[in-house]
Parts: sequence; structure tokens; C-alpha cells
Amino acid sequence: MRLRSRSCAEISWTSGGVFDPDEIRKTIAAREEETSAPGFWSDQSRTERVMGELKLLRGRLETWEQLKKDSETLEEIYAMAREEGDTSMESDIRSAYEDAKARFDSAQILELLSGEADRSGAFLTIHAGSGGTEACDWASMLLRMYTRWAERHGYKNEVVDLLEAEGGVKSATVQIDAPYAYGRLKGESGVHRLVRISPFDANARRHTSFASVYIFPILDDTIDVDIRPEDIRIDTYRSGGAGGQKVNKTDSAVRITHLPTGIVVTCQNERSQYKNKDVAMSVLKSRLYEHYREQKEKENARFASEKKEIAWGSQIRSYVFQPYTMVKDHRTKFSVGNVQGVMDGDIDPFIENWLQFSWSGGSPAPVTADDDEV
Repeated sequence: MRLRSRSCAEISWTSGGVFDPDEIRKTIAAREEETSAPGFWSDQSRTERVMGELKLLRGRLETWEQLKKDSETLEEIYAMAREEGDTSMESDIRSAYEDAKARFDSAQILELLSGEADRSGAFLTIHAGSGGTEACDWASMLLRMYTRWAERHGYKNEVVDLLEAEGGVKSATVQIDAPYAYGRLKGESGVHRLVRISPFDANARRHTSFASVYIFPILDDTIDVDIRPEDIRIDTYRSGGAGGQKVNKTDSAVRITHLPTGIVVTCQNERSQYKNKDVAMSVLKSRLYEHYREQKEKENARFASEKKEIAWGSQIRSYVFQPYTMVKDHRTKFSVGNVQGVMDGDIDPFIENWLQFSWSGGSPAPVTADDDEV
């Protein structure tokens, strides 16, 4: 029986220096003390925030403690079997190792999500590029890909705004309520390109379509974004929907314009104008947070020549259906051939590669002529 000599050592207690168990314990103790404060349980939003954070922190600590325990046990069994020359346990040891390694990889990805808003849920917005029906169909395919990804993980998701067009979707916003949804998805922001033989072309020619994806965090009261009443304009209008008896006869849809930045958000999924306004304000808060964060990054980039600006028009990924199948991320150069699996929501390999790439300080590479053939 032969396992790599550093196999169990990979299941590291410190996760490469990212995980600090003592600091986690201190934070847990501080949050537990906070729950004993007078009036704590009468403030519902504060209670939900603190108890949610406690759950995440305890989960992180327990995960690594169990991994440490399992890796030590596996080391002992492996050493014993090797010393005795017993090969009968090889398959069991390998199985236990693969299980622990999979749990380690998953836990390590969470440790990369240390940004201010990484633990938040996410708003995901898709806009079809130019190209009419073809582009709108591509936007609807991306919408399905991301909702299938959320469903694979058991994440609650809801389309809060949808503008349909001939052949598909012109724009859509999805709310994904799950811990770390923003941290996992933030690398999806950018331009996604489709290359295929168009089903809408009678001559069966190959077409290229583009759609843009934006990811914004769902912010709680721990992250402050100041929105002054005089800086916004709120308009109401009649939302779209089915005709006949189900036609919407009230101006329940809400459009909010942030005057200083020109950012516009809409919501029309609820029948109540008040609920639509609440959701739209939440989306606006998230978009402003991302807007000001990007502004700060651009300002910092003036003093860091090695850091490249991530522009709206940056092409981050290509999805090729013909003449071969491949999905390639142009930043990390990671690619897979199973394009149907990716379109069915299997995008975790791309997410994890990007997180590791960005954590290591990698800079997005320019799209080369070779990339353009993908």
C-alpha cells in the first residue's frame, strides 16, 4: 500500500495560515456575551444577525476540529498498517482519505472568503448584449445556469426583476439568500461569451453572443451605505404580466433612481408596491456598495501599477458549443469540455479556481488571439 507521504499533512489545521482557531473562539465568546445583553432578544434584526454569525463561526470551528481529529486518526491507522505490512485496509484508508480531502477542499474555499461582504447573500443581474434574439436567448441560458447552481446547493433563490424579450431575457435580477453566496459568486462579474450554431439562423451559421453579469452583496446592518432621501427618485408603474383576468391593474412596480450616480433599480415581482420598494431599496444599497468599492479600487490602482483595472467590457469566460465543446475562463486559463454540465449549473470548479487564483494575487490576463479562437 502506498499513499503520498504528505497526504494527511495536507489536511492542515491552519489551512495554509488562513484559519486561526484562537481568533474564532474569541469571536464566538464575544458574540455569546452579546446575546446576554439587556434587550438583545427584543431586537429581531440584531438577533438574526448575531445568531447567524454564531452559527457560521461554530460551523467553521467544528469543521476544522473534526478534520484535525480525522486526519490524526487516519495517520495512526496508516502508520500501523504500514508497520505491520497489512494491505487489507488499503481501500478503506484511501476512501477515508478522499472523504477527508474533499471536506478539506470545501472548508479551505470558505477560508478564502474573508472580504467584508463575502458572507452575505447575493443579487445577480444579467443583461443581454447586442444581437437581438440570439443575445436574449443567451441571457436566458445564463439565468438558468445560475438558478440551477443555486438549486444544486439548496440555496433559496428568487427572480426579483425580469424584462423578457423576443427569444429570451433582456435583463434579470436574482436574489440568492445563502451564506457566502456573494463571496462565491463575486468572480462571475464580467462579460460571458457564447459561440454556437444559432438555432435562429436558417443557414445554420456560427454566431457569437455576449451577456454581462453583475454580482452585488445583500447587505445587512453591519455594512453601512448611506442613502439620503434627497438623492433618490422613486417612480411607480404598472408591472408586466399575464393578460386576461390576471392583468395587473395597479401601479405596483417600483423604479428607484440614485441621482448622484445615475444607478437605476427596479422591482416588480411582488403585488404590493411597498414590498417592491423594500426589495428595490435593498438592491440599490447593494449596487451602491459595489459602486463605491470599485471607485476605491480604481483610486488605489493609481498607486499600484501592477494592478489592472477590471472594466465593464472585460471578457472573462467563453462557452463554445460548436465546432467543439469547451468552457474556458480567460483569467485563470481553467477550462472544461463538458459544456452541457456547466450550463446545468456545474460551475463550482470555475468559482474555486478563480478564488484560489485571486487569493494568490493573480492578475487577469489579457485576451489573446489564441483565446479569441475559443
